[in-house]
Amino acid sequence: MYEHNKPSARTAPVKAALFGNVGPAGETHAQVYGAEGLAKLDKITDLYPRIVTSENLEACLPELEDLRVIFATWGMMYLTDEVLARLPRLEALFYAAGSVRYFAGPLLKRGIVVTSSAAANAVPVAEFTVGQILLANKGYFRNMREYRETKNFAGAFAGRGNFRATVSLLGAGQIGQKVIELLRTYELAVLVFDPFLSELQAERLGVEKVDIEEAFARGDVVSNHLADLPETVGMINGTLLSSMPAEATFINTGRGKTVRTDEMVSVFRQRPDLTALLDVTDPEPLPGESPLWSLPNVQITSHIAGAKRDEAGRIAQVAIEEFERWKRGEPLCHAVTVESLDRVA
Repeated sequence: MYEHNKPSARTAPVKAALFGNVGPAGETHAQVYGAEGLAKLDKITDLYPRIVTSENLEACLPELEDLRVIFATWGMMYLTDEVLARLPRLEALFYAAGSVRYFAGPLLKRGIVVTSSAAANAVPVAEFTVGQILLANKGYFRNMREYRETKNFAGAFAGRGNFRATVSLLGAGQIGQKVIELLRTYELAVLVFDPFLSELQAERLGVEKVDIEEAFARGDVVSNHLADLPETVGMINGTLLSSMPAEATFINTGRGKTVRTDEMVSVFRQRPDLTALLDVTDPEPLPGESPLWSLPNVQITSHIAGAKRDEAGRIAQVAIEEFERWKRGEPLCHAVTVESLDRVA
């Protein structure tokens, strides 16, 4: 095992480079790190003048034998063992985005530090979710549709409100815990389904730990934050969705693959009293012929809950702050471990 994880002050200029392609939603390093962040990296590191992508990687490698640090974001490519062997001095990768699961394994196995800004990306997702929860309990989404249709106060639905409503969260990872924190302002009952959450942790968070069946059966709002793991694919099925209380709302800012789309379509056709707010779908983007588009009680957004535009500055800031801690030889706040890869999204 390499010794890269041991803190030690690094005073010499650190050879660094920006790695990665354009992200899946068109994200670039310039958009995520911003002019200010890129200028800071140029000041605090010996920054390689080109962004290293899948296309130019082979041409750049001969100039990167002394590379010690990679800064990346959405669009980071998988680096094979053969490529990593040609980066013999690489010590750390600082990722200004969320999940590192698809590329981190080979790095971690070589003892290369990997950090993630998932905690920072969790903030806008949690804010988005809480906004939807509060509006859902007020009946906002159904009311807006029905008031437009009837032009009549009496003909438009009004929700139960947020006073003592029940909110069920699926998953108590970084996003789920941030949602719990933000909901403390309101007088709500919060239920959580998460196999990794202990009763003691639930007590400390001020929530009730339940199984997934109870979460759906009791939740006025059910919000999905399950990680995208083999075990969670298709976990949310028609039986669970059809068990939701009258006038309930299902929110998905997690991953589309955790829901059986065909069964969701069937349930929401049969239950016009239910509302679905989907920021993620399977597949994604959602094809134009999907029946979800034609369901009046289903609202779809284009995966906007995570960090967008100015919000990206927060995740870049976390990556840069982690680098500065690493350079000073201090313990890191957002390091990823081999063991954690089996549980993260």
